[in-house]
Amino acid sequence: MKAMLLERFGEPEESFRLGEVPRPQAGPGEIVIRVEATSVNPIDCRLRRGLHPQLAPPLPAVLHGDAAGVVAEVGDGVTDLRVGDAVYALIGQGALAEYAVLDARLAARIPGTCSMAEAAALPVVGLTAWYGLIERARLRPGQRALIHAAAGGVGHIALQLARWAGAVVAATASTPEKLAIARQLGAHAAIDYRSQSVESYVRELTDGLGFDVVFDTVGKDNLDRSLEAARPFGQVVTASARSTHDLTPLHSKSLTLHGIFTLLQVRLGVGLEQHGAALARIAELVDAGHVRPLLDERRFTFEQVAEAHRHAESGQAVGKITLTNPWM
Repeated sequence: MKAMLLERFGEPEESFRLGEVPRPQAGPGEIVIRVEATSVNPIDCRLRRGLHPQLAPPLPAVLHGDAAGVVAEVGDGVTDLRVGDAVYALIGQGALAEYAVLDARLAARIPGTCSMAEAAALPVVGLTAWYGLIERARLRPGQRALIHAAAGGVGHIALQLARWAGAVVAATASTPEKLAIARQLGAHAAIDYRSQSVESYVRELTDGLGFDVVFDTVGKDNLDRSLEAARPFGQVVTASARSTHDLTPLHSKSLTLHGIFTLLQVRLGVGLEQHGAALARIAELVDAGHVRPLLDERRFTFEQVAEAHRHAESGQAVGKITLTNPWM
């Protein structure tokens, strides 16, 4: 089968080539899907650069973890999915190919209201937002939530989940266009973090008390701002904590800090049924109109993966960058 192979770590244009690899077969408890779409996540770019050697597969490798497609083969013991079912999943790696094999517990049927590209935009960001806000922070109606980077991949889903959970939602963004998107997605308040200090918007929006739950999707200095924005005994959820920080604010305010690394379960092979169940629940919320994926206006094919990665790293993307299979 055809696949886009990562031949070397580095810049996008020097890393990928079109190649041929054996088509996978379904073992017990597995399914093979004909991949119709995938999307770009920050971890994909970091793996391409070689920044996570402990996670990187042997080269040449097939990257990308988000996948949407049609079940082409079912292994022994799989009873709830059939050949022809349209599914989506976080498969770990291997989505930039005609076919991919995965543990059937990772998959869920795609939302009926979504295209394949829209479904492929959801797994990593949807699971990250779901685990962070709903399962770990247990966001409750009436609580005040702050969602950073509201027009980004995880941020735009987290904002919508927070609204669905009944929270009073404030969201940060960097441009007028992205602030408008935050409002359209349901933010009660949209904050230009470049022009307004944490102290200022905490005073304005929470009477100086701070937010019950803060969701950091950016990391580095923004995690420090998240700790500053949280109220005493509040919670901070971060999807990007690969950095060093002064935890004095966490201690002085008795905060709870949740680190979310959605790929860990796939890597360790534990709790896989939780991924599938969460994606099934997210599909219900999408079909009910509570959540919708936001796709960047630029679209790519698998063969244009280098361009897609370059666009992702430019900082100009709005929402998720998606790629579709050109070999169907």
